Amino acid sequence: MAVREIYAGMPWWVKWIAVPVIAIFVFGGLIASVIGFVISLLFKVLVFVVVVGGLVFVVRKFMSSSSRGDW
Repeated sequence: MAVREIYAGMPWWVKWIAVPVIAIFVFGGLIASVIGFVISLLFKVLVFVVVVGGLVFVVRKFMSSSSRGDW
């Protein structure tokens, strides 16, 4: 008897409630750390984009003001 046949014979609440709850209980720490890593990585990418954008803005502002000969 295969695992798929055993799983198919289970009631609906075992398939849709008990098994996911057990999986979250067993792998919850791993899932949380992966989600935390992804959110941290996205935040760092956002900070990088903002800093580079600010640098480009400042350099363009400086280059446009210095090319007019305001010194």
